[in-house]
Amino acid sequence: MDAAEFRKRGKEMVDYVADYLEKIEKRQVFPDVEPGYLRPLIADCAPQDPESFEDVFKDIEKIIMPGVTHWHSPYFFAYFPAASSFPALLADMLCGGIGCVGFSWASSPACTELETVMLDWLGKMVNLPEEFLAGKDGQGGGVIQGSASEATLIAVLAARTKTIRRVQSQQPELTEAEIMGKLVAYASDQAHSSVERAALIGAVKIKNVPSDDTFSVCGSALKKVLDEDKAAGLIPFFFCATLGTTPCCSFDKLLELGPICNKENIWMHIDAAYAGSAFICPEFRHLLNGVEFADSFNFNPHKWLLVNFDCSAMWVKKRSDLIGAFKLEPLYLQHHHQESGSSLWLQHWQIPLGRRFRSLKLWFVLRMYGVKGLQEHIRKHVRLSHQFEHLVLQDERFEICAEVVLGLVCFRLKGSNELNEALLQSINDAKKIHLVPCHLREKFVLRFAICSRTVESTHVKFAWQHISQLATDLLKTWEQNHHQQ
Repeated sequence: MDAAEFRKRGKEMVDYVADYLEKIEKRQVFPDVEPGYLRPLIADCAPQDPESFEDVFKDIEKIIMPGVTHWHSPYFFAYFPAASSFPALLADMLCGGIGCVGFSWASSPACTELETVMLDWLGKMVNLPEEFLAGKDGQGGGVIQGSASEATLIAVLAARTKTIRRVQSQQPELTEAEIMGKLVAYASDQAHSSVERAALIGAVKIKNVPSDDTFSVCGSALKKVLDEDKAAGLIPFFFCATLGTTPCCSFDKLLELGPICNKENIWMHIDAAYAGSAFICPEFRHLLNGVEFADSFNFNPHKWLLVNFDCSAMWVKKRSDLIGAFKLEPLYLQHHHQESGSSLWLQHWQIPLGRRFRSLKLWFVLRMYGVKGLQEHIRKHVRLSHQFEHLVLQDERFEICAEVVLGLVCFRLKGSNELNEALLQSINDAKKIHLVPCHLREKFVLRFAICSRTVESTHVKFAWQHISQLATDLLKTWEQNHHQQ
C-alpha cells in the first residue's frame, strides 16, 4: 500500500468507524458466539502472497464484528465506561502516524514535554495540590500509564524500594531479603483485584482492611490492623485507598486514613480509576479531600473523560521516589540534555521502556471539549444513574444496595441470591442490554453503570422496562416451581 492508496483506504476506514458508532444501537450489544468461534473462519496460517485491502475489509463484518461486545452501545451498562470520542480517535491516528517510541526526551521531545504539560492541565482540572504538579521546577508531576493496575504496581515498587532503604539506614544489619519478608501492603476488602496482583508481582504480603457498612475503609479499621502487624514485628509500608470501588463505587475515608499513613511512614496511593474524572466537577471535588496526604494518585481518563484506551493518569508528590526505584542508564540511552529536569525522563516512571504518544489524545479532547463540555458529560451520566435509581425505588420488588453517588447503581430483587443470578442470566441471555454482577457482603447484586457517550434517558427507561418485565416473568415461574415443590 502506497501513500495514494493509504489516503483512499484511510477515508474508507474513517467512514466505516463513523458509521459503526452512529448506528451502533442497531447492533446486538452482546455477541451470539461460543468460545472458539473465530478459528474455523480464518485460514490456518498467514498467506504467502499479499491479499488486497478489499479482502481484508470485507472480513471485518464477516469475522470480527460477530464476536465484538459493543462497549459503546447505549445498551451497554456493564463494568465501567470505556471512553471514546471523535477527537480522541483522530489523535490516536496521529499517534500511530508519528509512530515514535517516546522513552526519553531525546527519543521524541514533543512526546515527553506534551505529556508533562497535559498532566499538569489535568491535575489543575481536579484541583490537585500544587506539589503533585511538575510546573517549571516542582518536585512532583504526572505520567500516563497504560492502566490503573500499572499505576498501583509502580506505586508498590517505589514504596518498597523507599522503605527498604529507610529500614536499612536504621538497621544496617538487616538484609534486603529479611526486610522484604516483613513488608505488608494494605487495601480495602472492596479494592480492585489489581491491588492484590501488584503485591503478588512485588513479592510482598498484602492484607485486606475490613470496610464499614457503607463499604468504605475508615481510620480506626486501618489502625487496628497496623497495630496488630507492628506488634508481630511486621513492617507496614503501603496502603491503597480506593475512591469509587469497582463493586459499588464506595469511597475510602481519606481524611482519616491519610494522617495515619503519614505518621506511620506508609506510602498512601489513591486509586480513583473510574471516579477520578468526576472530580473535575466542583460538586464532586470534596470526594478527593485528603489527597494532600497521599504520595501518589491515579485515575483513568480512558474510563470517563472521553479519551480512548489506554490513558491512565498518575501523579506523584516526589518524582525522585519513583525515579529512585527504576533508574538504570545504559550508555545507548544517554544524551547531552541528560540533566535538564528529571520530569522529562519518563522511562524512569513506568515499567516498559517504550511509550506511545498518548498525550495527543488528552490534548485534542481537553481542547475540543473544554472543561465545561467534559463536566456536562459527567453530569449527564450522573443524572441518568439517579433516573435509574428512581425507577428501581418505585418498584417494591427491588432494593438499592449502595448509595448512588456517581454513574453506578447497585440493585437486586428482594429475595435469594439464586433468584438474582437467574434474573441476571435472563437479562444477558436476551442480549438487549448487558450487565455484570458483584458481591456486596453475602448478597449477589446487579450493577447498572451508565457507560456510553451517546446514552440517553430513553435507553435507561428501555433498560428498566426490560429488566422489570423479565423480573415479572421470572417471579411467575419461581412461584409456580415453589408451589410444585
